[in-house]
Amino acid sequence: MATNDIRICDKCKHVKVKTMLNKLSKELPGTEVKVGCKSYCGPCARYAFIFVNGRYIKAPTEDEVIEKARPHFKA
Repeated sequence: MATNDIRICDKCKHVKVKTMLNKLSKELPGTEVKVGCKSYCGPCARYAFIFVNGRYIKAPTEDEVIEKARPHFKA
């Protein structure tokens, strides 16, 4: 199984860390998700976002950002 580099911001106003981690652990069991400020404050203030394997992905909601990130997850 390939390793994913998944990061989320704990300051993002459009993401609840606890629910996002829960959703990601179901989606990618065993993957460590790094949580902390990503210095992406402009977009972070307006959108939910996730950093996946070198890409910043944004969407209006937590569920939508996970949906958009799926193609970038390594299986």
